[in-house]
Amino acid sequence: MSSAALPEDALPKDVLPKDPPGGRGAVAVWSIGVAVYFVAVIFRTSLGVAGLDAADRFQVNASALAVFSLLQLLVYAGMQIPVGLMVDRLGTKKVLTLGAVLFTAGQIGFALAPSYGMALAARALLGCGDAMTFISVLRLGTRWFPARRGPLMAQLAGLVGMAGNLVSTLVLAPVLHGVGWVPAFAGSAAAGLVVLVPLVLFLRDHPEGYAAPPVARGAHGGFVRRQIADSWREPGTRLGLWVHFTTQFPAMVFLLLWGMPFLVEAQGLTRTTAGGLLTLVVASNMAVGLVYGQVVGRRPAARIPLALGTVGLTALLWAAVVLYPGGRAPMGLLVSLCLVLGTCGPASMIGFDFARPANPAERQGTASGITNMGGFIASMTTLLVVGILLDATGDDYRIAFSSVFVLELLGVAQILRLRGRALTRERERQGPAPATRPPRPRAANTDENTDENSPAGV
Repeated sequence: MSSAALPEDALPKDVLPKDPPGGRGAVAVWSIGVAVYFVAVIFRTSLGVAGLDAADRFQVNASALAVFSLLQLLVYAGMQIPVGLMVDRLGTKKVLTLGAVLFTAGQIGFALAPSYGMALAARALLGCGDAMTFISVLRLGTRWFPARRGPLMAQLAGLVGMAGNLVSTLVLAPVLHGVGWVPAFAGSAAAGLVVLVPLVLFLRDHPEGYAAPPVARGAHGGFVRRQIADSWREPGTRLGLWVHFTTQFPAMVFLLLWGMPFLVEAQGLTRTTAGGLLTLVVASNMAVGLVYGQVVGRRPAARIPLALGTVGLTALLWAAVVLYPGGRAPMGLLVSLCLVLGTCGPASMIGFDFARPANPAERQGTASGITNMGGFIASMTTLLVVGILLDATGDDYRIAFSSVFVLELLGVAQILRLRGRALTRERERQGPAPATRPPRPRAANTDENTDENSPAGV
């Protein structure tokens, strides 16, 4: 019997009648999608462990080095709404397949690039393919699993992405220093070809009988305008964007480019020790992601406190390290900063938990694309500003890293401004709470040891 034919009373208790039932088949299909995302993150973060090598290879300064990541993120952020629209119209499989082809080609091109300009073009191509992965994986989660599992599946996807970051730090970095630039980057590109096979052969957009309603297509760009306007009109989408904007970028900036130079040049650590601290960020992210996913899934009211608490703690530890007297912070403080930076990724996923209930199934890709732009806009802005300030101040990380606080203040102000409207609108979409049945009068001879919540008391 197909899942579509299951009677309502046969579904698990946490599955609504119109919800996909989940199960092993859903896990298998979702795993193919996250494997593609895993490889994309390895390619995306590979520059983070090769920043100093890239500067030597292409003979560039800090600002030019920042342009690598800036261009990649600019393409990534600029592609989020188009990718969301593509996912809503074309489906997950086609978009994810195109993304895997593009980011694999970009990684190969970066390995073989003979000049700075060619390397920039390769990173732009990689960013374009990378942009197509995460939105597609989020869409798989919403189409294959019950809505109640949405926060957990999103956090698990983020956790798998951080595992890709871990591979960059623990595997690609020593391989790069052992065999050289071209073999390391060209060899890693083989992973893109490996994930393409199950993607093409086995991935499906949704379970049988659970297709999203068809999207109405207007002429002369009517579909595009309507999808974007309807998604943006929802305060939950805008709140999701600002939560993602405010929480994600400190860790992204640290991991993607400036963490390794900061720890080696400003803090005087060896590359091995610095790599260990970057690994700690990733490990913290993976552990915290599981906790945040469970908490948000069970207590949606915890979303704003978790997001703002993460921002506040990140700002506190960032300030303690950057402003430490003498410039070089003790190892315990650096470890604390890395542990807290690990919470930024899971906190940024909360943004999708505001956008998801604010939009119907046929707009999930577009709404997720808008939300996902937030953190990457903040990240590329900070990457560029830090590079410019380092060049202008003679590599003064204290001044350059202080730019983080400006964007955090902007983001917090927007979250506080939008949260009331977003939560009110969310309650309106969910409808009135079901009526509560009044308690049954207790019989005079009721045994005092009987619990009214036990089967005997039902």
